[in-house]
Amino acid sequence: MALRPQPALRSAATEKQHYINEHTLLFTHYWVNVIAITGAVLFPIFTIVDYFASPKDLTYFFFIRCVMAIIFLALSFINIVVNRRKIKKTVLVFLVFAAAVTSAAAIETMILRLGGGSSPYYAGLILVVIGALVIPSSFIYSIITVGMIYLVYLLPILLMRGGINDYPAFISNNTFLLSAILLAILWRFLSQKNLENMLGLQYELDISKKQLELYSNELEQLVEERTRKLNKSELMLRSLFQNAQDGILIMDENGKILDANQALCDIHGFDQKTLIGANIVLLEAHEDDALFRERMEHILKGEPLLYETRHYRKDGSKVSLEVSSKVIEVDGARLIQSFYRDITEKKKMQAQLIHSQKMESIGQLAGGIAHDFNNILTSILGFTELILLRDDVEESIAGKIRTIEKVSRQAVQMVSKLLSFARRGYFEAVPFSIDKAIDDTLEMTARLIPAEIKVLKELGTPLAVVEGDISMMEQVLMNLIINARDAMASGGALTIRTSVVELGPSDLEIGVDVPRGRYVNILVRDTGAGIKESDIPHLFEPFFTTKEKGKGTGLGLAMVYGIVKEHKGYITVKSRPGRGSDFDVYIPLYTKKFSPAKIEGSGAVSGETILAIDDEAPVLEFIKETLNGKGFNVITSSDPVHGLDLYKNNSIGINLVITDMAMPVMDGGQLIRNIKTINPRARIIAVTGYDENKAGKDVDILLIKPFTGGKLLTTVRQILDRSQ
Repeated sequence: MALRPQPALRSAATEKQHYINEHTLLFTHYWVNVIAITGAVLFPIFTIVDYFASPKDLTYFFFIRCVMAIIFLALSFINIVVNRRKIKKTVLVFLVFAAAVTSAAAIETMILRLGGGSSPYYAGLILVVIGALVIPSSFIYSIITVGMIYLVYLLPILLMRGGINDYPAFISNNTFLLSAILLAILWRFLSQKNLENMLGLQYELDISKKQLELYSNELEQLVEERTRKLNKSELMLRSLFQNAQDGILIMDENGKILDANQALCDIHGFDQKTLIGANIVLLEAHEDDALFRERMEHILKGEPLLYETRHYRKDGSKVSLEVSSKVIEVDGARLIQSFYRDITEKKKMQAQLIHSQKMESIGQLAGGIAHDFNNILTSILGFTELILLRDDVEESIAGKIRTIEKVSRQAVQMVSKLLSFARRGYFEAVPFSIDKAIDDTLEMTARLIPAEIKVLKELGTPLAVVEGDISMMEQVLMNLIINARDAMASGGALTIRTSVVELGPSDLEIGVDVPRGRYVNILVRDTGAGIKESDIPHLFEPFFTTKEKGKGTGLGLAMVYGIVKEHKGYITVKSRPGRGSDFDVYIPLYTKKFSPAKIEGSGAVSGETILAIDDEAPVLEFIKETLNGKGFNVITSSDPVHGLDLYKNNSIGINLVITDMAMPVMDGGQLIRNIKTINPRARIIAVTGYDENKAGKDVDILLIKPFTGGKLLTTVRQILDRSQ
């Protein structure tokens, strides 16, 4: 059994419905008046359409339109009277129905006069339908009114003989008219519901307003208290936001910046007013737009994201950033909150570390390859020399041997460059003047520089002195000068400048490992085409070249890098695309006094016994044949352990030991120390493909591969003469 509603609830519902009905009636009167006046104006105005559509019927149509204007004015007057006298709503609904049907009949008269079913005047019925449905009367009455309007249009056309003379046009007109009617009915239904809901809400708001007035004082106090708390909380959060060390940015889903703290402004060099309202895309370096869009998609899906990116600063430079982003919801809106940390210095240090490790690895590889090549080249050059010393060699064969010798020496130069890059070449450190080396190098390269290139020499005073290998430094200068020449195919200016500078850990953009002190700065500047930014990190790698195929080996700058490092110096590159490049070399300044080295003479005694140890049989054979040819007694061994046993058993009779440094089982350093243990006064020549510095002070001289027979004989004679 259903429960009966409580009297209080029933009374409230009745009052609400009465309020809705009363205000609906007011809306009905208002819209009837609006539609009546609008109809009274529009009907005569549309005479203009009649003038163009059917000039012959203009008078007849104008009469109909005037009659309809009078009817609408009468409807407006009756509506005012009904409203003032509070006459029943039914009378008003009937009047609206009558006016709508009359309007439809008037328009139908014109339609039948202008082609019936194919007449475009059916569009006037759409206006009538809209006018009838705009009035918020009963929905059922509205449906009946619209139905009658359509029947007034359709029945005369169907019943009239010849009313349909163009079926496609008739069907099209009906389809459009019915679609408009259905849409208007749907709108009327939704509008009626919306009006009822609005009036219901308005009624409830009026009731609530009266109740709220009773609690206004209490609410005001509560609001004031909570406002104080919110202000305090907002001040605290704003202080944390503004004083955070990391940059904080809040943007909407489209990337529009809504707020940014001071740290973010400092990172980018912009003030807060400039950033707020801008789009984050303007700050992105656009190095990978697809990756940027992919990140935004992941963030908007709700995935927290930690990534690295690069932004533009105000001055156009780029800053590397570590970004932590996440979507947050504020008042139903999705926002993106991001924390930015400047990692520019960290990235530089990482890049320097990676570059240093890479160059070290390449250097080790280059050194190992050079060692093996030097063994091969020692054998080739040695035996070609021995063959050419023979008197019974035919001239045709001798020519081919000289060709072999020539290309082998070219290979020696290439290996020398690899060793210079690997910093494993023979290094003889003596003090010398950089300015003097520059003068000598410019003199050697004078014929190589075309007249279109102007050479500007700006050498500092007093003369800057460094400690190192002058021939190596001349190679550095020559390579930089030749590269500058090649970069200025159409001419330009080549500047060479020296100065003494003070450097510390952070003065060069190459990491933090620069010892503090005074350095000689050698600047080689050209005004050529410049170097691509992407190529600069690879300039000093072996076999990397920006020159055309066949015009560069890619070893010149690798050798420069190795020699500079060997001199405990640094090299940096700056390039301006289309305006040239700067190569800055920094070598530690030498301040001590120095004196020229003395050269010792040599005798010409032969017949001594020499022990030669090398794991490369061709090299060993070359040494033996060369020394035997000059009267030396040579004992050989390809095994360092066996060679040590030979020395133990014949230490008194062996005048000199020649040993390779890189051998399996026992390397040259271990072998030399064992020989020195047996005989501290033993004379030793260490042979190596590069200067490993493993022999130390235990050897009399270090002989670098590849060497000729003449060099071997001179070195042997020099050491033996010292012992006499």
